[in-house]
Amino acid sequence: MGFIVKYQPFTAKWFKAYALIVSGALIIASGYVFFITPLKIVPGGIYGISIVLHHTFGTPVGLMALVFNIPLTLFGIKILGPRFGIKTFTGFILTSVFMDLLTFWFGEKPLIPDDILLSSLYGGAVIGLGVGFLFKAKATCGGTDVMAMMLGKWTGRPLGQLMMSVDAVIVVAGAVVFLDWAIPLYSLLAIFIMGKTIDTVLQGWTYDKLALVISDQYELIGQKITNDLKRGGTFIKSSGMFSGTKKTMIYVVLNRREIAVLEEFIQEVDPNAFVTILNADEILGQGFRSLKDKLTT
Repeated sequence: MGFIVKYQPFTAKWFKAYALIVSGALIIASGYVFFITPLKIVPGGIYGISIVLHHTFGTPVGLMALVFNIPLTLFGIKILGPRFGIKTFTGFILTSVFMDLLTFWFGEKPLIPDDILLSSLYGGAVIGLGVGFLFKAKATCGGTDVMAMMLGKWTGRPLGQLMMSVDAVIVVAGAVVFLDWAIPLYSLLAIFIMGKTIDTVLQGWTYDKLALVISDQYELIGQKITNDLKRGGTFIKSSGMFSGTKKTMIYVVLNRREIAVLEEFIQEVDPNAFVTILNADEILGQGFRSLKDKLTT
C-alpha cells in the first residue's frame, strides 16, 4: 500500500487534501468547459477522447470520461496493485461532475470564441493549475497515466515515453475525426502549457542555478562563495577521464545575480576553469526552502 498516501479523517491534513481535490477538480472542469471543449481542442488523455466523442455523437464529456475512468482505474488496480486510493476516485469523479454541471449551466460558448490560440494557452494553464492541486493532494484526475502504467508493466518501456505516445495517438485521432490538421498543434501547445503550469504549482517559481566548477584555483573560488556571496558549497574530489589528473570540483547553488558575480570572479582568477551552469528546478535544504515547508504548504 506504499503508493497510497492516507490521512486520518477530519484532521487538518485531511481537510487540506480534500479542499485541494475539490478546488482542483473545479478548476480542471472550468478549463475544459470554457476554453478547450467548445473549440475541439484535444489535449490527449481520457478527456481528449471524451471531447472527440462529444463532438461526434453528442455525448456529455464528463459522463464519458467517468465511463472510461472507473473501469480503467479498477483494471489498473488489478494489474498494478493498490496505487490508486479514494482520493484519486474522488478527483476524477468530481472533475467529471463539475464538467457536465458547468456545461449545463453555461452552455458550450468559449470565453474567447474567435481565438483558438489564446484558448489553448488559457485552457492549458487553467487545467494545469487544477491538476497541480490534485497532485499536491496526492491524487489524480485519472486518465492515460493509468493506461501508460499498465503498458509500462507489459512492455518495459519508460513511463514518460508511453504517456507521450498515448496522448499523441489521441491528439492525431482528434485531427482525423474533425478533419482539421490545425488541431494537433493547438492541442500540443495546450499540453505543453499544462505541463509547465503543473511543474510551477508543485515546485514553485525558481531562479536558482547549479554551478559545477573545475579549477586549480578552487580554494580562492570557494572563499569567494563563502565570504562574499555568503553561500555554502561542496568540494568534490574528482579526476580527469583522459589524463587521470586529480581535480577538485566545486558544487554550489546560487541565484542568477550571484552566478554572474561568480563567473566574473572565475574569469579573473582562472580563465581556463571549466564551468557548467544548470537550471535547478527545485532546491530543498539549508539556505533554501526546507522540505518541511514544501510538504506543509
